[in-house]
Amino acid sequence: MSDVLRFVDVDVVRGGVPIVSKVSWDVAEGERWVVLGPNGAGKTTILALAATLIHPTRGSVEILDELLGRTDVFELRPRIGLASAALAERIPAHERVSDVVVTAAYAITGRWREGYEGGDHGRAAALLEQLGVGGFGDRTFGTLSEGERKRVQVARALMTDPELLLLDEPAAGLDLGGREDLVRRLGEIAVDDEAPTTVLVTHHVEEIPVGFTHALLLRAGGVVAQGEIADVLTAANLTTTFGLELDVERRGDRWSARAR
Repeated sequence: MSDVLRFVDVDVVRGGVPIVSKVSWDVAEGERWVVLGPNGAGKTTILALAATLIHPTRGSVEILDELLGRTDVFELRPRIGLASAALAERIPAHERVSDVVVTAAYAITGRWREGYEGGDHGRAAALLEQLGVGGFGDRTFGTLSEGERKRVQVARALMTDPELLLLDEPAAGLDLGGREDLVRRLGEIAVDDEAPTTVLVTHHVEEIPVGFTHALLLRAGGVVAQGEIADVLTAANLTTTFGLELDVERRGDRWSARAR
């Protein structure tokens, strides 16, 4: 399998403060990765690099065989599906939900004068149905609940049939029912052989969907552990990652952790 993402000795420094330090990480085609760590661990920064939104201070980032800094990111971005709180903040509240999804084809937020075919709107409707918000196409984004917005963002991220899917805390802020329903739907996507290579960021092992194959654990901008998920999600590794003695339990393909 070829690499979809490759980080080599990546540093990100802002205002003289290291945010990410010496991160090397390979994501192969077809893998499903979860990135875990506490607040300030560098998770969102890692995802921003993978999404071409920022560049490393040092080291190299290769995305879909393109070297960041030596490629046109505006041509690369439609090959990447992204759902994040930062992206959601840029979506106009008055934007129709169907337009929120189809505008991913141009990697923009806010419908302007670009044109779409009937098949584009049909795909958007099918994705909204798959994510549990079918029939919401004519509503405006600002009228949706937090859970509904999360689902629309994932539908948008899948719109272009991306080669790489990046999900930044997709279940954050949801109640138990909303979280479990979304995690179930993400698991259905993850186990589909035709689904894109996926990277999901979260604080909580309970939010890891079925079908995820690998894990990257971060603390203070550095890598604690990485590799196949069953090898990485151990009590020892999670205790180091979160700075608290933790016990870890696996039931089927779902995980839970609690203080020891």
